[in-house]
Amino acid sequence: MSPGGGGTLVYFRCDDCAEQAHKVVASGGQLARDKFAIGPYGFIALAVDTEGNMIGLHSMR
Repeated sequence: MSPGGGGTLVYFRCDDCAEQAHKVVASGGQLARDKFAIGPYGFIALAVDTEGNMIGLHSMR
């Protein structure tokens, strides 16, 4: 499977997904979608690493 070509999206729990998303960018990755609310389940951000793999970041604040 090619990077970013679908499949399973892994989410990492963090204190504030916006902070971690900005660290991805500072390390050469990209944001696919900045922090946004998912109702009572908190917030997520979607990032793409330097190899083209998308990851999810999840936080409750």
